Amino acid sequence: MIGSNAFNYINVLDKAADASWKRNEVIANNIANVDTPGYKRKDVQFESYLMSALIGDNSLDKRVASARLDSLNARIYTDNANLSYRMDGNNVDIDTESANLAQNQVRYYTLLDSMTQEFNRIKLVLQSR
Repeated sequence: MIGSNAFNYINVLDKAADASWKRNEVIANNIANVDTPGYKRKDVQFESYLMSALIGDNSLDKRVASARLDSLNARIYTDNANLSYRMDGNNVDIDTESANLAQNQVRYYTLLDSMTQEFNRIKLVLQSR
């Protein structure tokens, strides 16, 4: 994380990209355990934490500047721990996980692209001086 207010957007995008990367690992683990009896799918909670951190009446710039990024971390949780689709107790649906993986990959690359654009804006400002 970059320790300057000028980079707050990049820091928020970095946290979101970290959460997306973690979600990718969790989904891959779910897919790997699709045939494991008793396995319960896991997921990552981050978006609700991000929304809470950015809530307020101020402009988005001020909300991002005042966001406490040190406490903004993704959390892995067991999804529907008591629900099973199969007799063996496993609740992983391969089609759902594959769709989630594709969606998450698009999200991750979008976040990386957004960070690249932010760095390019900063670079452009520095070069124009």
